[in-house]
Amino acid sequence: MNRIITAIVFSIITFAPIMAQQKIVQNAGRRQLGDFAPEFAHLNDDILFGEVWSRNDLLSLRDRSLVTITSLISQGITDNSLKYHLSTAKQNGITRTEIAEIITHIAFYAGWPKAWAAFNLAKEVWNDDIKGEDAKAAFARSMIFPIGEPNTAYAKYFTGNSYLAPISTEQIPFFNVTFEPGCRNNWHIHKATKGGGQMLVGVAGRGWYQEEGKPAVEILPGTVIHIPANVKHWHGAAKDSWFAHLAFEVPGENTESVWLEPVSDEEYNKLESK
Repeated sequence: MNRIITAIVFSIITFAPIMAQQKIVQNAGRRQLGDFAPEFAHLNDDILFGEVWSRNDLLSLRDRSLVTITSLISQGITDNSLKYHLSTAKQNGITRTEIAEIITHIAFYAGWPKAWAAFNLAKEVWNDDIKGEDAKAAFARSMIFPIGEPNTAYAKYFTGNSYLAPISTEQIPFFNVTFEPGCRNNWHIHKATKGGGQMLVGVAGRGWYQEEGKPAVEILPGTVIHIPANVKHWHGAAKDSWFAHLAFEVPGENTESVWLEPVSDEEYNKLESK
């Protein structure tokens, strides 16, 4: 077998274009299993990493990280091996925003619980990307999705400051919307002649959702809110907490968002006093 591998390597060196390669050095196999399973340790360190992972003239290290973490999450493997490969993915250039999108995409094919488990590990790996001890940075470290940029385009429809981060623009577009404490949007309606409406999923912090004529509903991480089309409502942060939710626009016909009056301080403070 060694002669075959040598011949293949010789052929690549002789006939393929010469490209710079980064040799991956791995010793975890020998360190942990060298005495118990030396052949497995050899295959792990020298073949899997030393040869397959080192063929970055065919696939970049970034691409190999992407393939590997997708495979592990799809199988439900969310132990230290996934955390190792998430760390490697970060070293290979996958950003915090990208890993959030990658795992979100995987969720629709591999399963929601597997994605949740993977997000818990990814948060540990990417949390140190955000520095500082101010309230905004501390809140950002509490969630995997990015806060994004100031929501200037819709600022006139909000009381207080909000931030918007596009998470996906394909299939069903959705955004992470972050509210500073006390921030809320105006009363509004998602109009549609068929289908339409919106779905919210709490990501971090504590917030409120209220339909006209109904009691307000508290939104916590994991809370799912289904907003029918043509229903007047508002949502936003609690007075003492940053808050973020994912916002999914439900496809429909003749859809339109109609913005109405602000939620008054009197209405909001009554809610908070409860």
